[in-house]
Amino acid sequence: MPLSTKRLTTTTLAELNSAAGLLTRVDRKYLVPLTCAQNLVDGLAPHARVLAIDERRRFSYTSTYFDTPGLEAFMFAARKRRRRFKVRTRTYLDSGLCFLEVKTCGARGSTVKRRMGYHADDASRLTGPGRAFVAACLAGAGVTGSAAAREVAAALRPVLATTYERTTLHLPRAEARATIDTALTWRRLGPAHLTAAISEGEPVTVADIAVVETKNPATPSPADRALWEAGYRPTRISKYATGMALLHPELPANRWYRTLTHELAGLFGTDRSSLECLNAA
Repeated sequence: MPLSTKRLTTTTLAELNSAAGLLTRVDRKYLVPLTCAQNLVDGLAPHARVLAIDERRRFSYTSTYFDTPGLEAFMFAARKRRRRFKVRTRTYLDSGLCFLEVKTCGARGSTVKRRMGYHADDASRLTGPGRAFVAACLAGAGVTGSAAAREVAAALRPVLATTYERTTLHLPRAEARATIDTALTWRRLGPAHLTAAISEGEPVTVADIAVVETKNPATPSPADRALWEAGYRPTRISKYATGMALLHPELPANRWYRTLTHELAGLFGTDRSSLECLNAA
């Protein structure tokens, strides 16, 4: 059942971006039952506003993630490299808007996101200007030198697609955001040389679970505190890395082993025995 936000007042996208753009932020992620997500929304009603565009309060997203043949973006995350990165296109299906986004790590564990407008028809590939943008972001963030950044950008190709529905909350007093994603689906795009738990293009969907992400400038927000009081703690889940670990069980996945075998255990229509090797380094 979709989340109900009828108890919340609305905010516009312009107001949200002006008040809480938070392109540099501290993120916390939680996996909670849909009933808990609804309780969270209801409990935040006095403090939060919900993003509404053309009377819509829930929006459909799709993302395509890019990595090198050696899966450097995944491996850097798996090995906790400080200068890790993530490259994706994100398409807002309700409006047709599309962006190319590069995420890197900033000071004290913060996430820095840079993005450029992108043509939706190019969402599943990187254009020349797109690769130049990625290279500039990687070099500017100190992930690697300029020449190596261009090599990484030139080698990127699509490896994973996701779709989900998102509800976005703004907590003005805390200068914070919270997003609640439901109906999350992963779909493998490659690479062909990896062992795959499912066939390319076959979707794997999370049912009855919401991914709640709080995005705060520094201190925990009322959304974090409400989840803690309900008994939930931040968990390791990355739409990219967790999806890759699930769909390619031979990849090193210690960082997400508990998430895949506990919080998400039994939610997928795949043979869970295929995840036994996830505990290998």
